[in-house]
Amino acid sequence: MALWLAPHRRAIASLTKTSGRLSSYHHHASSNPGQQCYHYGSSRHAHLTASSQQCDHPRLLQHDHPITNHQHAELDFPGGRVRFTSEMQFLRQSPEKRIPCFRLLDDAGHPIPPHAFPQLSGDLAVKMYKDMVTIQVMDATFFVAQRQGRISFYLTSDGEEAISVASAAALKPQDVVLPQYREPGILLWRGFTVQDFANQCFGNKADYGKGRQMPVHYGSKKLNCLTISSPLGTQLPQAVGVAYSLKMEKKDACAVTYFGDGTSSEGDFHAALNFAAVTEAPVIFICRNNGWAISTPSNEQFRSDGIVVKGQGYGIRSIRVDGNDAVAIYEAVREARSMAIKEQMPILIEVLSYRAGHHSTSDDSSKYRPSDEIEYWKMARNPVKRFRNWITGNGWWSDDQEAELQSNIKIEILQAIQVAEKMQKPPVAELFTDVYDIAPSNLLEQERSVREALSKYPQEYPTNEIPAS
Repeated sequence: MALWLAPHRRAIASLTKTSGRLSSYHHHASSNPGQQCYHYGSSRHAHLTASSQQCDHPRLLQHDHPITNHQHAELDFPGGRVRFTSEMQFLRQSPEKRIPCFRLLDDAGHPIPPHAFPQLSGDLAVKMYKDMVTIQVMDATFFVAQRQGRISFYLTSDGEEAISVASAAALKPQDVVLPQYREPGILLWRGFTVQDFANQCFGNKADYGKGRQMPVHYGSKKLNCLTISSPLGTQLPQAVGVAYSLKMEKKDACAVTYFGDGTSSEGDFHAALNFAAVTEAPVIFICRNNGWAISTPSNEQFRSDGIVVKGQGYGIRSIRVDGNDAVAIYEAVREARSMAIKEQMPILIEVLSYRAGHHSTSDDSSKYRPSDEIEYWKMARNPVKRFRNWITGNGWWSDDQEAELQSNIKIEILQAIQVAEKMQKPPVAELFTDVYDIAPSNLLEQERSVREALSKYPQEYPTNEIPAS
């Protein structure tokens, strides 16, 4: 190589002066005989190194023998040093072993040694259990209400109750939550009442969303919980923006966003993870991998080892957790929150659970999955039952308390439905507010058109108000 470079050194130097960068494989002679170093490309880009010894060139490192020590050479690329190799190796499409799943309770609710759960007190655990049972009973009752035609749509959290409640318990009130649609436990934990849930589903005048949203699209500014939107994945980049704002304001808080395994196929998911990584935003991504994206099973959704491995591809610290173990979820989210805020970084949590109910009231999951599979997860892997076994084993819960809780919740939910159903709907004018300061002419025309239809067909659109003239 040295013999070839000698007669061409002047030509290469001339080319360098002309182009402003060295675009050939350039040999730089060392002041020490037998030591050489090589430079490829611009000094602002890549260079080849072989040891920590410095040669004459300020950007180059030298080595004792460029041939025998080639395996120690590195490419000083803008993203970081990369070691060279003469062996052609393709990365495997997936790891040989799947990423393990963190859990602290077995299927029967027995603690797995040696964890002692120092952060989970009896009072906190009992509140978590009560909220999970409330979600269970509320889901069953509202599902029936939809089948009776009293509300237009509903979506349950059957089999996934532990995810929202346990994660909510690990967060702080100042943390901003951007949920998907199976996280009512977050709002319930923060103070959203059963009556608030009923008002939203019936779209009455007490609904914080003024009757504009589909049922189960809850939200509360007071509780730092942004309103749910139907399009998949839109909340993910928004959560990064919220987190970056918290970072800039040096708040002791993080953003937390939830999504399903199907949403990981949306472009917003990938954009959000990259956005979060490069801005070092304190945001926690919680993916509910429940095995099914409506009727699409996971093995048709992606070929990777679930969602957890996708975090590493974007440089995000990640963990996989048993989504039916409320204690493990609580511990993982509590630790993730601490890391996100103290170290100012995003965290990805994949929780493995199972959607034991239909995707929504518009779906019949018996058409695409076997009934015995559903029954197995409902009975053998039930997260609420597992958590009850644990708190009962600790002496914090009894059968008498269970019977009283079930009875009281059913009464409260039925009364809330009766109140919400009888309450007046929001005024028609609310359909046209909260967007423009001064309504444009086309919007005013739409309002006139709506009022004409209401006047013409009053029996079809009972508004409990006198249409404006």
